Amino acid sequence: MPHLIVTLALLALSSLAGGLALLLGLPLPFLLGPLVVSAALATALPQHLPAGYSFPAWLRLAFISVIGLMIGARVSPELLASAPQLALSFSAMVLFVPVAHAFNYTVFRRIGGYDPATAFYSATPGGLFESLAMGEEAGADLARLTLQQFMRVILVVTILPVGLSLWLGQPVGSAGGATLARDGVPWSALPVIVLAGIAGYAAGRWLRLPAGQLTGPMAVAALLSVSGAYHLDIPQWLVNVAQIVVGTALGMRFTGLSRHLILRGMGLSLLSVGGMLILAACFAEALYLLVNEPFDVMLISFAPGGVTEMALVALSLQANPALVTLHHIWRILITVLSLSLSSRLLRRHL
Repeated sequence: MPHLIVTLALLALSSLAGGLALLLGLPLPFLLGPLVVSAALATALPQHLPAGYSFPAWLRLAFISVIGLMIGARVSPELLASAPQLALSFSAMVLFVPVAHAFNYTVFRRIGGYDPATAFYSATPGGLFESLAMGEEAGADLARLTLQQFMRVILVVTILPVGLSLWLGQPVGSAGGATLARDGVPWSALPVIVLAGIAGYAAGRWLRLPAGQLTGPMAVAALLSVSGAYHLDIPQWLVNVAQIVVGTALGMRFTGLSRHLILRGMGLSLLSVGGMLILAACFAEALYLLVNEPFDVMLISFAPGGVTEMALVALSLQANPALVTLHHIWRILITVLSLSLSSRLLRRHL
């Protein structure tokens, strides 16, 4: 009973933090607000939690499946139809991912002193939830891994929108009120969403997909959308709830991390993200004339931040969010594929 009360109290506090972050115009407010608050509690007041308390894993997995459905539902036939026109930038992404990963691994392993598994999965330039799930399976330090992966997203989705907002003179992204989710989705759609989530989760486990709780639902939603059988519309309120739950769960993973380690992780993230953004800018400069797209659109297509926020930035720039989304989905697919291929090799050397 005390554990249930603590979980409900955490979610209530996280909901308030998400609302406050929204009022302040922060990017990804319903994810980052709960993450910051729960991480602060986990690091500053761990002694006030019940003995042996951990955030319910089943609740986290259920709402990770919702996020997977949301990502997969964006893969439409129209989106795939535009892929051949982007063969050059897609090929460049195949080069960008391993170069960025190698640079980050050097930062976390040589400068940060992390163990190989933690450094390897902290270094991925995408696939946040996949990296966390696969890193946990590989024995990485999950608290440090969570810190580094979220710092990557936080810095990218903060630096780029803020920089572009200053350049354009108006807020962009979620801070500017842009959204990809739909309002007014009927309640009758919820049973289909639940069934798709359950089917995707079961398929992910049965097929032993990497990070199956995310990639399974993502694949089911994509197949439904591309085949034309059914297009899943995920309501905005459900997306917000999913982000609150996942942000709270991941923030609680910071239990046991000292302030010194957190500050050190932030410093490493600044170095890592700075290098990746410079690399992304180089790729964008080389490509924007060749693919007939503006430099800023190519930059946010290569920036290793959250899929949702980068697509919202594109929407604010009156660019094609589908183009940006396609690049980021491709980046995540390359990252997950490379992690799957290298996971066994990595385990052999640990």
